[in-house]
Amino acid sequence: MRGRTLPGEQSAEFTRAVSALRDARLRPEVRITEVPAPQRIAPYAVALTAEVVASASDDEELASGRFVLLHDPSSPQPWEGEWRAVTFARAELEPEVAGDPMLGAVGWSWLIDALESRGVDYGAEAGTVTRVVSESFAGLSDREPTVEMEVRASWTPHGSDLGAHLLAWSDLLCTIAGLPPLPDGVVALPGQRR
Repeated sequence: MRGRTLPGEQSAEFTRAVSALRDARLRPEVRITEVPAPQRIAPYAVALTAEVVASASDDEELASGRFVLLHDPSSPQPWEGEWRAVTFARAELEPEVAGDPMLGAVGWSWLIDALESRGVDYGAEAGTVTRVVSESFAGLSDREPTVEMEVRASWTPHGSDLGAHLLAWSDLLCTIAGLPPLPDGVVALPGQRR
């Protein structure tokens, strides 16, 4: 992972953060890829996309998302710190959950539970949970309705273990994909990196 930096500048903190992301031990069902980081938001940025598959040998996508880690030593006021994690997670759900009035609250609780189960320190969290219901008509009427959940969230990581924030986000991805949590004491082998 290279990350984006301003020409001629180096940041030891950002280099350590990128190393922590690289060293994070993701579940084998999570396939992660570095992509170009957003420009002009922060002096330092790294972006990753991920897809969750049913098993390491199965290419059927169950969920997908994006994790961006931003670093600005000037600590922008809305961030309440030097770091900002900006994330997106999406998965198709069973059509019968489309009308559940608690779906948004449940989606947000999955994120908070993932952060708390990893024991990370964070603040200034914000986000949305969106459900998208698609129904087909006329020439496409033979298609079943589909429901997608999208969790868009950002938070300010505190402390030095930034890899744990990536792990928490990947836990959210696995949850919305419908994968069962790993049992206590089981350590995931590294996911496939491209």
